[in-house]
Amino acid sequence: MIIDFHTHVFPDKIASKTIAMLSEKASIPAFSDGSINGLLDRMQQAGVDLSVTLPVVTNPAQFDSINRFAAEINSNFADRSPRLISFAGIHPKCENIESKMSFIKKSGFLGVKLHPDYQGQYITHEGYVKILECAKEYDLIVVTHAGVDGGFPNMPVRCTPELALELIRKVPHAKFVLAHLGGNAMFDDVLDKLCGENVFFDTAYVLRFIGEQRFKQMISRHGADRILFASDSPWSSIENDVNIIRSFSLDKITEEKILYKNARGLLGI
Repeated sequence: MIIDFHTHVFPDKIASKTIAMLSEKASIPAFSDGSINGLLDRMQQAGVDLSVTLPVVTNPAQFDSINRFAAEINSNFADRSPRLISFAGIHPKCENIESKMSFIKKSGFLGVKLHPDYQGQYITHEGYVKILECAKEYDLIVVTHAGVDGGFPNMPVRCTPELALELIRKVPHAKFVLAHLGGNAMFDDVLDKLCGENVFFDTAYVLRFIGEQRFKQMISRHGADRILFASDSPWSSIENDVNIIRSFSLDKITEEKILYKNARGLLGI
């Protein structure tokens, strides 16, 4: 079994346009067209059984429309294989965060996605603190982009390992996931500041850059139980990322934990 914990899809009518815009903004090639069918095709090629899709609410006014699309995914794929599970999205400047998080829980979502760079706030913003507090109360997973985002060159990084640690210490939450192995392109700081904390890292986007030695160093310091396989599709090839994990000569127990067991436990499935 393989679970991809970090993917993105868009409604068919805007998928191609959105992917083209984002690809140009970040100077990153896309490995699918951003549609649901495009993701399913890449999952089949890679042998992935389940993918978590992560929507980003870039302004508070998008809360309803983005979460309607996310709910449709969950409804349509509840009994299908391969399966998609969509998290909800929320913005730190949404009004009535507590009621919105309650709505997310009651709607059956398992978690929420945050992206400090696209949302224009540092991860220590009071809105993120409130979101994490509510997630802890409602037993919801929180996934946040962490580290450098290629779409924001020459801009301050809004979720550095140091800032993530500040939030973790303020609101400890065992279902908090820092994407991109804790901080894209900031791995020395991740090793120094975040490894060993009670948070998960996902491998989205970074596997083709990090190298086997650094990846094993992170496993050694952070623990294989808290690392989740993830591709960041369409911004990485799912098949290539699966092959990279399998090329790292991990022991079978560690490989299985990363490829699916940790995710299955976190999702409660």
